[in-house]
Amino acid sequence: MEIKSVVMEIPEGSNIIVGQTHFIKTIEDLYEIMVASSHYIKFAIAFCEASQLCLIRLAGNDRHLQQTANINA
Repeated sequence: MEIKSVVMEIPEGSNIIVGQTHFIKTIEDLYEIMVASSHYIKFAIAFCEASQLCLIRLAGNDRHLQQTANINA
């Protein structure tokens, strides 16, 4: 395993969770958990595919946070 240090953009007053998974279903599960946890929460999730194109999938309910998640991905 190789560990790398990266710089991330985190908006002031925000929390961030970074993780790794092998299943695309995980982003759908995380989205459902966030939506069900509170009607007032603002969030964004970014998922980097392992395909040849390395696409970034975004989900969330706040455009600014989605842009930030995309940059950090």
